[in-house]
Amino acid sequence: MNEKKLYSKKFSTILKYIFIDIVDLCIFSFSMLASIYITNQGKVTGTVYSPLLYNYIHSIILAVALLLIYKLLGVQRSIWHFAGIDEIVRCSIASVLINLFWYLLDRVVYLEILDTSAVLPFYAYVASCLFTTLLTASSRLLFRFAKHFQTSTIRSKGKNRVMIVGAGFMGSFIINEMRNSFSKNDNNNNNSLPILAVDDDKSKIGKKISGIKIKGTCNDIPKLAKKENIDTIIICIPSAPKLRQKEIIEIAMKTNCKIKISPSINEFLEDGKKKKIRNVEISDLLSRPEVQLNKKVCSYITNKTILVTGGGGSIGSELCRQAAKYFPKQIIIFDIYENCAFELLNDLKDVYGNDIDIQVQIGSVRDVNRLDEVFKKYRPNVVFHAAAHKHVPLMENSPCEAVKNNVFGTYNTALISDKYNVEKFVLLSTDKAVNPTNVMGATKRITEFTIEYFNSFSKTCYTAVRFGNVLGSNGSVVPIFKKQIEKGGPVCVTDERITRYFMTIPEAAQLVCQAGGIAKGGEIFVLDMGEPVKIMDLAKNLIKLSGFTEDEIPIKIIGLRPGEKLYEELATKEEISKRTKTKNNKIFITPQNEISKEKFEMILDKLKNIDNNNIKTVLKEILPEYQPN
Repeated sequence: MNEKKLYSKKFSTILKYIFIDIVDLCIFSFSMLASIYITNQGKVTGTVYSPLLYNYIHSIILAVALLLIYKLLGVQRSIWHFAGIDEIVRCSIASVLINLFWYLLDRVVYLEILDTSAVLPFYAYVASCLFTTLLTASSRLLFRFAKHFQTSTIRSKGKNRVMIVGAGFMGSFIINEMRNSFSKNDNNNNNSLPILAVDDDKSKIGKKISGIKIKGTCNDIPKLAKKENIDTIIICIPSAPKLRQKEIIEIAMKTNCKIKISPSINEFLEDGKKKKIRNVEISDLLSRPEVQLNKKVCSYITNKTILVTGGGGSIGSELCRQAAKYFPKQIIIFDIYENCAFELLNDLKDVYGNDIDIQVQIGSVRDVNRLDEVFKKYRPNVVFHAAAHKHVPLMENSPCEAVKNNVFGTYNTALISDKYNVEKFVLLSTDKAVNPTNVMGATKRITEFTIEYFNSFSKTCYTAVRFGNVLGSNGSVVPIFKKQIEKGGPVCVTDERITRYFMTIPEAAQLVCQAGGIAKGGEIFVLDMGEPVKIMDLAKNLIKLSGFTEDEIPIKIIGLRPGEKLYEELATKEEISKRTKTKNNKIFITPQNEISKEKFEMILDKLKNIDNNNIKTVLKEILPEYQPN
């Protein structure tokens, strides 16, 4: 807002309050005259009280008193909000106080001190009090009616017309929030006005919610949106199951409307920060509900020192946030990139202050001496190993770097964890480690061997968590597609047949924390991620959610990249046959065979002598299932 607009807004506000003061003074004056008229047989002038009516000092004292009382009680301010019980109570109290002051002024000052006989009977002041209360409250309610009429007029002019999905508490809350934003001239929301509501409860159809009529069920959304010229659909059913929310979003996507989702009431109140209505994200369209994890299992984090390698990355940073919820004694963010780690440190400090000791240590998992320094200083109880190179095409071009960081970085971290008697070591693995076709996947499969090897002799409990693609993580397909859409397209899909398993960043981090709690050592935890998602469908949905059509943002097939698979797997057929469920029936344990010291040392020796020319051959010798493309 520029300086001119700011001054204009301040001036308008001053004029509003002056107008309110004049209205309130007129109301009180009328109430006084009405009470005098009643108590003097239909006369106002020509009575014993007439001298005081024409006494300007008397009038000024009452006017100042009224303005001060109304100011202290916030009566003037309330006119610009939605009038309700709170406003009426304030008006009543203010009316009692100003009329009580009038009574005392007449009885004490004018009767006792000035010795005037110009007094009224007590019931005249009571009558004035009633008149003042009634008229002041009526003025507020009249203003509310005027605002409602104003919003109705604007709706008729075809401004941003909103459909509310869900005629419950949250729907009512959002409707009132939108109206309140309008009344305050909120530039972000003053064009958004509710037109109608829908709800799956058929008994509500035909009724009203906060003055808005419920005209159908969720299945009627496309028909009603077209009939009522709806611009925006806001889904206000935070308590509904994820699958039902997904179904409703898909119904809404059949329209040409913008689709938004309200937060839950808990999110509105979370951390004292008001969460706003947000756009539908692709995570809302996951083909399965998010797995609900047992928080009690994560109590092993409480009052412990937690170290996260790659702590500044997308998953590593979320691991730090999830771990912080269980109030560890200390969190060590270990990363080679200082900028992301620094931002995470500030974010956590903003939320937890000094309740948790949070430290950032810069270093690489390739540097075993640096790891030793950090572990010796902080003595971590739990290590989450998230540091890794994960970008498939880039690792195909720099395969030796993948080996150095993924294989030897994991070995170094596991080795130092054993040296300093870490209680729990949790490795983040990937579905690309199953029957790998790329260097990244092959190196991650070898990191799983590393976990099995150290767990065979160490007092430390080593485990791994294997999951699919993480929505929104650095380098993932969703941010890439979004950037392509922002540039006007095309959206590049490698193959129209390609599918991937997806999970959200918080869900991935929660799974890792859960694994650490139930791990006994040597397991690989795998999440039942439901049906895989077609990348082509993902691209189409992102285009639609961005407010475009495929004619406006085309999709281009560019062919599979080096190392890329059409279909990912979460486990081999042999692993599936041997896997067992945990108490959470969505999380499986894939038991692994112990690897001998001789075999593991042989693997390391072979990998120490690689170069970019022979690396794929060596990986093939180590992993017969590795089939590079």
